[in-house]
Amino acid sequence: MVTWEFFLEGLYITILGVAVVFLVLGILALAMYGIGYLERVLIEREKAEVKPLPKEEKVVAEEKPSIEPKKLAIITAAILAYIAEKNAQLRPLPFKKKPSDVWRLYGIQSQIEEVENFNYEMGAW
Repeated sequence: MVTWEFFLEGLYITILGVAVVFLVLGILALAMYGIGYLERVLIEREKAEVKPLPKEEKVVAEEKPSIEPKKLAIITAAILAYIAEKNAQLRPLPFKKKPSDVWRLYGIQSQIEEVENFNYEMGAW
């Protein structure tokens, strides 16, 4: 009967632990809902306090002097030439060829030799 007492005590402790965990989670959930509700109320209160701005009078814009078509064409050509020269400097570089497989195989071989030498020094062979 001693084992049943230990079993029941463990069961009580487990139930108590699970109940405490869910109680704490419930309290956290209620706190989060409360914070969300409080935030919504404060935001609605701020929106209610905002007053509409007074209407602004229409301001008549002064006429700007227009640029002569000849000068406009010269400025546009200069900007396009600058952009074309700048783009010419940004040509994509051609792809380099993949190094030959000889280098890859040499790397693998040297790694294998290092492992073999290490095992020989340790006396694993």
